[in-house]
Amino acid sequence: MDKITKVCLSKDNVVYLCDFFVSQTTSLTLVIVISLIFTLLGLVYSKKYQGLNNYLIANRNVGFFSLSTSLVASALGAWILFGPASAATWGGIGAVIGYALGTAFPMIFLIYLGKKIRIEFPKGSTLIEFLRKRFGKSLFKLILLMTIFYMFIFLCAEVTAVSILIKYISGTSLWITALIILVTTLAYTLYGGLRASIFTDVIQSIVILILFLISVIYLTSYMGDQFSFKFIADKSPRLLSSSYLANYTAGLTFFIAVAATNLFHQGNWQRVYAAKNNDVLKKSLLIAFIAIIPIVLFMGFSGLVAVSVDPKVIPDLGFFTLLLKDQSEFLSLIIIILGLSLTISTVDTLVNAISSLVIVDAKAIFKFSKNTDYLKLSKYFIIALSLVAFMVASKGFSVLYLFLLADLFCCAFVLTVFYSFYNKKLNEKTAYISIIVGLIGGFLLFPVPDFSKSLFVGIILPAEIFPAFVSQSLLFLSFLIATFIPIAFWKLR
Repeated sequence: MDKITKVCLSKDNVVYLCDFFVSQTTSLTLVIVISLIFTLLGLVYSKKYQGLNNYLIANRNVGFFSLSTSLVASALGAWILFGPASAATWGGIGAVIGYALGTAFPMIFLIYLGKKIRIEFPKGSTLIEFLRKRFGKSLFKLILLMTIFYMFIFLCAEVTAVSILIKYISGTSLWITALIILVTTLAYTLYGGLRASIFTDVIQSIVILILFLISVIYLTSYMGDQFSFKFIADKSPRLLSSSYLANYTAGLTFFIAVAATNLFHQGNWQRVYAAKNNDVLKKSLLIAFIAIIPIVLFMGFSGLVAVSVDPKVIPDLGFFTLLLKDQSEFLSLIIIILGLSLTISTVDTLVNAISSLVIVDAKAIFKFSKNTDYLKLSKYFIIALSLVAFMVASKGFSVLYLFLLADLFCCAFVLTVFYSFYNKKLNEKTAYISIIVGLIGGFLLFPVPDFSKSLFVGIILPAEIFPAFVSQSLLFLSFLIATFIPIAFWKLR
């Protein structure tokens, strides 16, 4: 293979020469071809499934196989190539377990809550629509704003992740990959809606599972004894130690954060409403739960191995440093296709999810004329958001940090919103104030990007006056406070 020399920066900002894994021409060709294939498939398939019902909820007629694969593909974005491995390098085995359970847990929760909502609100299509019936306009607007913000951050993180991946492998500028992904995915998703998203998800999930298995087989056979708990225990024992505090705090942090965000994911709720019946929904959610856990566990485990092999490994690149250690062109192409499939399956879900919220729920906020075409309005809104996402992705911010920021918002909302489903005495004013209090408390302790300090610890007040545990566990404490302070407020009221 012809190698192209590049200048790289190590984690310690030391300049050194290294090689790209494939040429920019090869990489760009693959990105364009794969993106166009999914675009054409989505356009051709959804041509015969037009109408608002198909766009929003696939006419409530999605069967077991399609729903199962769509749930898996939508849940597993390009973030799994970066996030779990990155978290594992400092959070240990606890972070890996917490990440996996947090990603999969909402599938179990939706079995019960999804059935309840389908029975109580059979003609619904969004979670926010249900909450609008439960609360007044003030809280409804706040929840709608938070949900859109969370999914927008998710969109930015996904496009950023795949752009960083392609740049790492071939040196392609971030903006080029971001532009191709967004334009091609918007083309078929804004045309075909949920029908197109679910159909392409089926294909993408098959591609993802095949390429993931290839990666598993390669790493377990090629690395031998290094890809084991014994090797990690020898080289990085603290990451497996029961006395390592981060194993617990990181595990709880990621479980709370990831589970909370997925419960607000409108893409999941669309699929709850789209299921042919409750039996199909239950079986599909169980399959998704079973499929998601080992995939996220494996990706997190690769981070434990990567930091054990090289303590100076860049956390976000833990998985890639193992798989592409020998700069194999074949494996590089596998990773590009895997990354693209993961990203496109998630981006089309997010695009359609945000669009559905605008179509269904914007009417309750914006009192436009009766002739307003909310479907067209939603498409303009999505294009505007995608332009912002494109600019954000071109900057290459930390993927994990972007997700954590969105997670914090969801944590402040999650208990209040879902507790209200079962306690009708929780009124709008109490719910509203409890969420705001949770947000403020969480933000005061939410760490800056280098995790060294927060607004309250290190900026408003010196970090030295706090116990070491506080300054070392800012992320954990910010999520803990954002999630559980609202409960205290309910009791005080």
